[in-house]
Amino acid sequence: MWIKICGMTTPTAVAAALRAGADALGFVFAESVRRVTPQMAAQLASPARGRVPCVAVIRLATQQELDCILADFAPDVLQADLSDLARLALPRELEVLAVVRAGHAPPASPPARVLFEGPVSGTGVPCDWTSARAFGERTELVLAGGLNAANVAAAIRAVRPFGVDVSSGVEERPGIKSALEIARFVQAARQEE
Repeated sequence: MWIKICGMTTPTAVAAALRAGADALGFVFAESVRRVTPQMAAQLASPARGRVPCVAVIRLATQQELDCILADFAPDVLQADLSDLARLALPRELEVLAVVRAGHAPPASPPARVLFEGPVSGTGVPCDWTSARAFGERTELVLAGGLNAANVAAAIRAVRPFGVDVSSGVEERPGIKSALEIARFVQAARQEE
């Protein structure tokens, strides 16, 4: 089970995610309480470099904003909605994690791996697991939206995703991660492997 902890805002959160054994860390550049600047993200990501992929999460970014993120943060992976990916100029070598949102028609020929998310990111509301499972039969699906330590095992059994992604579900307050909840989430997800 591939596990991404998203919305890193503090060195403590990064250390907790690495200690828990997360497979990727997400840094949010979209409008959110978890938003960081490219320079801040670069500093936060420093201990993770070479250990796990550092993911730049964007939504409705301009080309200029993306270029700054690429230059100052240098992500290993770019996570963005399919509509954003279609209009932005991306470096050929940059790995991409395309976001498909519940409630929208899924693409006829999806990318090899997608993140299946609720209509709005970071709200703590679970997406439609039935739709996610059906879509996951056509691609490597990373399930996001409303996951936490209490429901991630059930979500994995229901959807059978390639991976899971959590943000608000491991926070002690909006934008601030709990080391204990990160550890509990990773442990609960790993038990379903």
